[in-house]
Amino acid sequence: MNNLIASLTPSIARFVLILSASFAFAATAYADELKEISQLADQGQTAVALDRVNTFIAANPKNPQGLFMKGVLLAEQGRREEAIKVFSDVTEKFPNLPEPYNNLAVLYADQGQFDKARKALETAIKTHPSYATAHENLGDIYARMASEAYGKALQLDTANTRAQGKLSLIKDLFGTGNKTTIAASEPVKSASAIPAAYTPPAEAKKVNTATPANASEAITSAVNKWAQAWSNKNLDQYFASYGASFKPAQGLNRQTWEQQRKERINKPSKISVEVSNLKIEAGDSLAKAKFKQSYHADGKPIRTSKTLLMKRDGDNWYIIEEIASN
Repeated sequence: MNNLIASLTPSIARFVLILSASFAFAATAYADELKEISQLADQGQTAVALDRVNTFIAANPKNPQGLFMKGVLLAEQGRREEAIKVFSDVTEKFPNLPEPYNNLAVLYADQGQFDKARKALETAIKTHPSYATAHENLGDIYARMASEAYGKALQLDTANTRAQGKLSLIKDLFGTGNKTTIAASEPVKSASAIPAAYTPPAEAKKVNTATPANASEAITSAVNKWAQAWSNKNLDQYFASYGASFKPAQGLNRQTWEQQRKERINKPSKISVEVSNLKIEAGDSLAKAKFKQSYHADGKPIRTSKTLLMKRDGDNWYIIEEIASN
């Protein structure tokens, strides 16, 4: 999907709006039509895509992919209340799917309705106790609620050093007010689904067609942490997102590239890095993560399309090549 929710309350870092493998477009009669609608959204034709998905839903009212896609498109257009209504409808019709509850939580949190967000995430976890995204998001919600409580305690007692210390810990955890990333992940595709026009580097040609079940969430988490570190100017974590075999652009060596990145990241007083429309194509050890990036420092936001080629090392995924385009 295209340009999903770009940002939430700054102190809710890592919060993830996700379209995951549970909604994978299986080989059905609907797959081609849904794919076309998704491509329209990718091309920025969100209104047209929304019209198409409404027509699709009218003909297929019990299809969860179509309903879910509509919710994502509405959220993308900033029509949050309508998106909430759609995702709520999905949870009623398909109560065993965790992703709609997760997305409801994202939308509720964006409105400051943290208790509703908490309940939605708890329901997601009840349906799928191993749903890592919901567990992480629930932790962020608890931290946000704690932050508000500590802030209130300080308002009532400005000399409360314990509350001040706890509030500082939470601020350190989630940054100092910079916006952070919210990624939206579409279903993982096997290497065989990578378009023929895509020519990977020599290392990426070793992609195995077997796709790990947890690859989508792991890669989404890696992309989120990378953008969060960039937003927070956490250079150690930012550079740690890049693998030992990372190839900087323009033929730069690693040392020169890192020095340039340090200067550019440290120059602005604040940085906002927002990720949306994350699409993942993954094999056993190599993957391609494609998304829309919005970078905002001291001037107007700079929006680009970006592709990260990533390599798995143990349980972690690292960037080995970064490609930006307009």
